[in-house]
Amino acid sequence: MFSTADSHYILMSIAAALLFSGCGIYNKYRRPEVKTDNLFGEMPVETDTCSSIADLKWHELFTDTLLQKLITRALESNTDLNVAKLKVQEAQASLTAAKLAYLPSVQLNPEGLLSKVKDGQTSKTYTLGASASWEIDLFGKLTNAKRSELAVLEQSQAYQQAVQTQLIATVAESYYTLLMLDEQINITTETIENWKEYIHSLRVLMKSGQADRAAVSQAEASRLGAEASLLDLKQQVVEMENSLCSLLAWQPAHIERSSLDCQVFPQELSVGVPLELLSRRPDVMQAEAELKQAFYGVNQARSDFYPSITLSGSAGWTNNAGATITNPGTWLLQAVGSLVQPIFNRGKNIANLKISKAQREEALLQFQQSLLDAGGEVNNALNQWQNARKKVVLDGQQVEYLSVAVHDTRLLMEHGTTNYLEVLTAQQSLLSSRLTLVSDRNSEIQSVISLYHALGGGSDN
Repeated sequence: MFSTADSHYILMSIAAALLFSGCGIYNKYRRPEVKTDNLFGEMPVETDTCSSIADLKWHELFTDTLLQKLITRALESNTDLNVAKLKVQEAQASLTAAKLAYLPSVQLNPEGLLSKVKDGQTSKTYTLGASASWEIDLFGKLTNAKRSELAVLEQSQAYQQAVQTQLIATVAESYYTLLMLDEQINITTETIENWKEYIHSLRVLMKSGQADRAAVSQAEASRLGAEASLLDLKQQVVEMENSLCSLLAWQPAHIERSSLDCQVFPQELSVGVPLELLSRRPDVMQAEAELKQAFYGVNQARSDFYPSITLSGSAGWTNNAGATITNPGTWLLQAVGSLVQPIFNRGKNIANLKISKAQREEALLQFQQSLLDAGGEVNNALNQWQNARKKVVLDGQQVEYLSVAVHDTRLLMEHGTTNYLEVLTAQQSLLSSRLTLVSDRNSEIQSVISLYHALGGGSDN
């Protein structure tokens, strides 16, 4: 129980502390001013900034039904994503514990005693009691702890979204890489057959003296090189399938898939405004949540300079108050108030405050850098898409011209103005150009995926 003097001391301490409580122990986090002007850098003229490709759901962008099944499987079974979900549950439990700290803690303390005296009489005594304690949050210790745990929850949720967006992008990239490899295997197989025909023709010409052994040897070496390339491509397919199975939590298996020429993507890309990255890109949101946590860490360090006030009390009933063995039942009541003011650990509190402020500044720099990195990734993806698209157009024109050259060379051979070797040479050039077109087409698709991921697309199922 407080004495009158103690009560006055406590009230004076509270009043004095409240005068200085405006130094930040109750301040709420506010996002620092960030500059997003020209964050994406110089963009292609045809780029739309009114909307964003990230507004699309992942199944709206990736329309291949087989790919959609793979992404759905990954979102359900991927190990890293499930671990991230568990981290969110842990943060939610910690936040709940921080909220419950506002409530008093209650304990039940029953006691019983059975004793026997010399004359044979038996004494039964018991006490049924309960105690409670309550810390009054006058100086923001509990409030800042709760807000800090809320920031941790936001951080874990942002991390989950980051894992999810990366997972969707990785599965899509792996799938389209497999489609590219399939097409390259088909073209390389055609190339090998073309070399075999070429070598056969050279051997026939060599018998008639129109070709020499050096030409045959060179052609054989080219054929062997193509066959070695085919083996490398098949090995890449196996490795890519195994990598994709790992993302899906599958054992190594064949991945069912369609073909590259069936894929459809937007002809124009939209990026929206840079400010949208703050609320859409998970790693930026995670960096801001870390900044928010560091902000409340400073508030907590400041609140350690103020006293802690705890109210406690107990109540109970006993059948033995101590007068006689069989004393009638009596109520027991007690109330206690305590105030703890840090005095001798002030040096430690000052050091903790300096550490918290430094951590806040570190988090601010990381937040600002995450925005710059995001803007750079968007710019890279846009330029990659622009260049890849131009190359695909040029490659397509080259394939058309070479196809015409093969056709014309065949006609010339039929009229006797050229030989079969020139036809095979034209075919070889066409196959090589088709390989380049497939590679550049895949680069175009990968740039769309990169831009979608860089803008924070795929964070929602």
